[in-house]
Amino acid sequence: MIDLRTAFRIVVVLAIAFWCIPAHAAQNAPNGARPDQCGTAALARNQTNCAQSARRSGEPQVDVNLVLAVDASGSVSEDRFELQKRGYAAAFRNPKVLAAIRNGNYGAISVSMVQWTGPTLHVVVIPWTTVRDQSSALALAAAIDAAPRRIFGGGTSLSGAIDYGVIMLTASPTTATRQVIDISGDGSNNIGRPAEQARDEAVKLGIRINGLPILTVEPDLDAYYRQFVIGGPGAFVIPARNFDQFADAILRKLIAEISGIAPATKLARR
Repeated sequence: MIDLRTAFRIVVVLAIAFWCIPAHAAQNAPNGARPDQCGTAALARNQTNCAQSARRSGEPQVDVNLVLAVDASGSVSEDRFELQKRGYAAAFRNPKVLAAIRNGNYGAISVSMVQWTGPTLHVVVIPWTTVRDQSSALALAAAIDAAPRRIFGGGTSLSGAIDYGVIMLTASPTTATRQVIDISGDGSNNIGRPAEQARDEAVKLGIRINGLPILTVEPDLDAYYRQFVIGGPGAFVIPARNFDQFADAILRKLIAEISGIAPATKLARR
């Protein structure tokens, strides 16, 4: 017989698969077509409530469940996208990140990576992976390096990225002290529902959203992220003035997220 936890995970996987169907349809839709955006928040809330009631103490415990949401919108060229990827991979090879992981109560974190653009355009390129030692950290870095770009264009929907991050956290096979969505991007929300609506709903579920705005296209994007994107106790923004500075910014950001100690920057007001 299938136990409760296995049955729940099957349901979550089927729900995520159903969610991804409109993404592929929207990716091939003619110009001007709008994908169905209904039910996103309700689905995330329902899955989160089910997950919280179905998870049992026997599941693996980690300090942080972390969704890395990477911008793949049309404003991000191939060269710039590769700089993002290399920045994340380099960070997980850095001994400071591993030291932060080992200093946690459980000495482990779980990480997934999602590429995002429009409201329903999301591709999971790194499934949930637990990192607790040098071997698993290097394996994750190699997987990030090897992950191809899966989507191109489709607008910039920060709200969609947040909503899908909530769904990913719900499907995590590990329980965590903290749930974090880490969003990097080079533009403000220009399609889908308002980013602050998605942010506020995620925060109510106990999720923290941190931001890494890249200021190449919009020089004041860090202020936008502070007002409309980040949220939750201790949430923060670490801006990168350009893509060349991304690696340094993501290293600082990951260390802060893993350690739970916000860096010396302006915090969210929520």
